[in-house]
Amino acid sequence: MELDAVLLARIQFGFTIGFHYLFPPLTIGLAWLMVIMETRYCFTGVKVYENMARFWTKLFTVTFAVGVATGIVMEFQFGTNWADYSRFVGDVFGSALAAEGIFAFFLESGFLAVLVFGWDRVSKRVHLLSTWLVALGSTLSAVWIVVANSWQQTPAGFHVVGEGAARRAEITGFWEMVFNPSAMHRLNHTVIGALILGAFFVMSVSAFYILKNRHLDFAKRSFTIALVVAFLSSWGILFSGHLQAKKVAETQPVKMAAFEGHFKSDGGGAPLYLFGFPDKDARTVRGGMAVPGMLSFLIHESLTKPVPGLLDLSEDENDWPPLGMTFQTYHLMVAMGMFQIGVSSLALFLLWRKRLFEQRWLLWTFVFAVVTPYISNHAGWMAAEIGRQPWVVQGLLRTSDGVSKNVSGGQILGSILMFGFVYLMLFLVWIFVLNSKIQKGPDPGGEGEPADGMNTGFLAVAENRADPSGPSMGSVHKQ
Repeated sequence: MELDAVLLARIQFGFTIGFHYLFPPLTIGLAWLMVIMETRYCFTGVKVYENMARFWTKLFTVTFAVGVATGIVMEFQFGTNWADYSRFVGDVFGSALAAEGIFAFFLESGFLAVLVFGWDRVSKRVHLLSTWLVALGSTLSAVWIVVANSWQQTPAGFHVVGEGAARRAEITGFWEMVFNPSAMHRLNHTVIGALILGAFFVMSVSAFYILKNRHLDFAKRSFTIALVVAFLSSWGILFSGHLQAKKVAETQPVKMAAFEGHFKSDGGGAPLYLFGFPDKDARTVRGGMAVPGMLSFLIHESLTKPVPGLLDLSEDENDWPPLGMTFQTYHLMVAMGMFQIGVSSLALFLLWRKRLFEQRWLLWTFVFAVVTPYISNHAGWMAAEIGRQPWVVQGLLRTSDGVSKNVSGGQILGSILMFGFVYLMLFLVWIFVLNSKIQKGPDPGGEGEPADGMNTGFLAVAENRADPSGPSMGSVHKQ
């Protein structure tokens, strides 16, 4: 039996980029939390904030290293498995990826050395500057990657030259390409998602320490900072997602119809499905629960304005994305997002009432809740990419036309198995090193010190509500 090279090439790229995507969002979110912690140390002089910045930097560094190692593989795949695609988009992607290397990766990796090794070698302010620049570099890296990917979703600032195998897209307006119709919406959504992941990661480790009665001052302050970031980001991504969905409905209506299992407009308001199973043959969503008119309201601010369905846009099912995966991953992302809003809002309310750290069930929830932003980030990415099918570049190049013609299915399958083994080893090493550093905990010292200068601003008020210098914290410190 001949193996399907197109399907296997898609599986391999999805697998490798999905594994890689475990790391960049965490480094982006964690970097900005480190910025908050070290900034507070520089302005308050409270030693525990330095310990916080040092400890989370260790976990950041491990994650950054694995992220770099796994990211290199994807660039090789462009040339091996996707030669025709690379030829078509090379001018566009080359510009964006070159900008990412020059303006982002060099900045991030260059100042990473100062961040990791400069604690006792440079002044506090120089080290703080390095932390800011590493966080900025990690975010700028996301900017250019999202710009390149968004161009595939909503191409702009280009024209097509050549014919046949020599056909390719060529940039005519660089900034028009950068600010293509979906780029900024998708960038906002991606960065906020990274902040949520970083915050839930910090809360997971901190909640574990609190439950084990270890490093209490460190853990409660870390948890409080991360909780404020999680609360603001979780609500922020709700509004970001709404704006992005409106843009998808405008620029990629087939994808939006697939997101919602919307087959045909009846001339009235379109329902919003909370869950269900789209049935392409029956042209309906089975076992679903729908809110009448809500999809129309979210897109058009009207309960009665029609939204085009899949059949209205194209009766050829070959132009539709895989409905089951698109629908379910989109709804899974939304479900995880609503959970994050609910649990962070409840925790902040209990913090305000000075009852948060007494709720062991909620702390255990936060220990394991770190998986939810991973699920939402990956489900959102899958929904966006699967929902674009059958196009690899929307309206210009089909996925089946982008694969390399000289690579067999057997060769791709062999590389999938090889990379699967290597990535499994990398994942186990990452988990082992993270666990060993978490079990060791932060450096001793600085806990229980009075939080001078902490009584200004929303974050400071939240920390004071956590009562970090109370009698239950200052005297308890276990290694």
